[in-house]
Amino acid sequence: MKSFALAACLALATLPAGAVETSMQFVLEFEGNAQRDVLTYQCDGIEEPMTVHYINAHPTFLAIVPVEGEDLIFVNVISASGARYVSGQYEWWSRGNEAMFTNIMDGTEEAEAEPVTCHAAQDIP
Repeated sequence: MKSFALAACLALATLPAGAVETSMQFVLEFEGNAQRDVLTYQCDGIEEPMTVHYINAHPTFLAIVPVEGEDLIFVNVISASGARYVSGQYEWWSRGNEAMFTNIMDGTEEAEAEPVTCHAAQDIP
């Protein structure tokens, strides 16, 4: 049995009066083959590279993606191609060495939110 410890900070953009930020850590235990991959991406318009952790343990597939200084847990969902992960209003969609990050809430009734394109470290010139 393999286990991975995941830490996630749960912070709300606007905390109600008297509320406090909360942190939690939990351990996932997987039977059989579990794999953890770590990739670094450079995203268009973002100066600092970002590190994404992938946890693959069939039938559970997760991505830990840094968003605005917090590591968020993204869950794999059905996609036509590549690996698509969602966490609340965010989408992380990877295909090969390219990925796209989208804040779905950035869209309007007239237009969908524009994704930010990211390239894995081995593709960064």
